[in-house]
Amino acid sequence: MEKFILFSLVVLFAAASEANVKSGKSTTVALNDGTEIPVLGLGTWLNGSDPTSTQKAVEVAIEAGYRHIDTAAIYGTETHVGKALQAKIKDGTIKREDMYITTKLWNTRHAEDQVVPALRESLKELQLEQVDLYLIHWPVSFNENGTFNDLDYVDTWRGMEEAKKLGLTKSIGISNFNEKQIERLLKSAKVKPVVNQVEVNPNLTQKKLIQFCKEKDIHIVAYTPLGSMPESRAKNPNAPAPKLDDPILSAMGEKYKKNTVQIVLRYLIDRGLIVIPKSSTPTRVRENIDLFDFNLTPVEVEKIDEFNSDFRLVHQTKWKDSSYFPF
Repeated sequence: MEKFILFSLVVLFAAASEANVKSGKSTTVALNDGTEIPVLGLGTWLNGSDPTSTQKAVEVAIEAGYRHIDTAAIYGTETHVGKALQAKIKDGTIKREDMYITTKLWNTRHAEDQVVPALRESLKELQLEQVDLYLIHWPVSFNENGTFNDLDYVDTWRGMEEAKKLGLTKSIGISNFNEKQIERLLKSAKVKPVVNQVEVNPNLTQKKLIQFCKEKDIHIVAYTPLGSMPESRAKNPNAPAPKLDDPILSAMGEKYKKNTVQIVLRYLIDRGLIVIPKSSTPTRVRENIDLFDFNLTPVEVEKIDEFNSDFRLVHQTKWKDSSYFPF
């Protein structure tokens, strides 16, 4: 049954991709509130020591066909994402409605009455009147001095629902929530989260969480999609396979005339996920969207699954004493 479901997903995404191959643009999937989200986006987390590199990366991404940009208040990149969007709107490359923009509520703004003001601040930085998706970045809440507080993400969610009601965001969702936390949230939520943004890659396949969210009609957005593959992470002696030169991924790359990064990004899309790879290097930004002229076979997807070691790169163990710590 699992293989049949996997095969059906591959067929489904292959059909959707075929219509977009010529344009080079990302396909979209429908969310539970009726909106659509591109399955590939540009992540802007830790985009180099010079955050202004984000503006160039976003402009290159838009020119290459990306229509989904992911940022967050804590990243310090909202201003530069906004400048890039305005530049590309001004030169006629895009219209605002062409783009899908995600940003996130930081952990120090979890009080119900702080959510809307926090989003208004993000909108000012982004030079937008509305974002497409607003996420609770983490279920953990703390004060400006780093001490934990007892603010409940269930109360925070009411503030998120108010932001949606006011039209400041089209959709609302969560990030880094586990199954129990999602189940608890759904019991009181008037509006269901459309996505849960979590770390997913060949080192951390997250099958149980993904299946749980699928049953709840919540899509998964995969951040850190390359896991330990990038050179900076591969140097870590504890980092597991695969690396950029992995022979299994390289063989698949030769078959499809793609590099190993493209193979892994396609693997995640073929699992039915939305992926947001991060890069500020123009050539890599362009390469990362060149995914819509091929599909991996179900056997190849299962082969990449075998790399799973439950190795988490974004573990945030410094927050482990919080009662809302998700890991």
